[in-house]
Parts: sequence; C-alpha cells; structure tokens
Amino acid sequence: MRRALALAQRAAEEGEVPVGAVLVREGALIGEGWNCPIRAHDPSAHAEIQALREAGRQVGNYRLPGSVLYVTLEPCVMCAGAMIHARIARVIYGAPDPKAGACGSVFDLLPSDRRFNHRTAVEGGLLAEVCGGLLRDFFRTRRLEAVAPCHSRPVR
Repeated sequence: MRRALALAQRAAEEGEVPVGAVLVREGALIGEGWNCPIRAHDPSAHAEIQALREAGRQVGNYRLPGSVLYVTLEPCVMCAGAMIHARIARVIYGAPDPKAGACGSVFDLLPSDRRFNHRTAVEGGLLAEVCGGLLRDFFRTRRLEAVAPCHSRPVR
C-alpha cells in the first residue's frame, strides 16, 4: 500500500485525483498505475485500470488469477468490473468511497454479487486515514485554488 500511496502522490502532482494502485502476484509486482484520466483524455484511465493494463502486458495475458490489487481508494463500478474479468483474487483498498465505491460503500459487487462467474475477495481500510487524508488535502487545495481569484480582486 505504501507504493500505491507514492503513486497516488504522483497523480496529485500531475493535477489528477490522487489514487494509486499496485498489482502483486506471488510476491512480485506485476503492474502499477495512478489516476490519469485528465491528462490521457480517457475516462477509463483510473489507477486500477492502469495497473491491470500493465500487468496484462507484463504477463502476456488479460487474466491475472492469484493476484492481489492494492489501491488507495475503494474501486468504482468500472474498476470492479475489470477486476472480475481479469480474475483478480483479492483487492485491498485504503479509504472508502462514499460517492462511487463498488466494494460496499455504494454498491457491493465484490465479492457479494453472486450473478458474476468470479468472486474477488475484498478488504478495506488498510492505511485508510493516510489514503483518505491525501484525498482530503487534494480536494481542499483544489477548492482553495478555485476561490482564490475571487479574493484577490481589488475592493471598489
């Protein structure tokens, strides 16, 4: 998770929502990614998707059974779907996402939805305070930057 946090920080430095992800199988890092939908002009360029793409290229297969994904924010519906298709064994996330989380916060696709042909185990809350703090700080700064021009105008 510490590596995922470092990748989330990289996303923040690039002006992206600070989410990072790493994919591990048999103790080896096989993929990593950070949010970059703004820079890439790609709504699917979430950290988890980036990590899955890299892992698929590295192992030469879109199926990644036995792998564990560490991500700083609870995955959304899109990312949860990709994990199911990739046959990810387990996802461990940091902060919950009360607006779009698909691992219990808003939706519960992993592992509870029995309609899917694959189940991915879920564990949330690993370094949750650190992961959540990074997100809160990022959005606080964005809000301050948005109102700063209003306060810098001269009073008439």
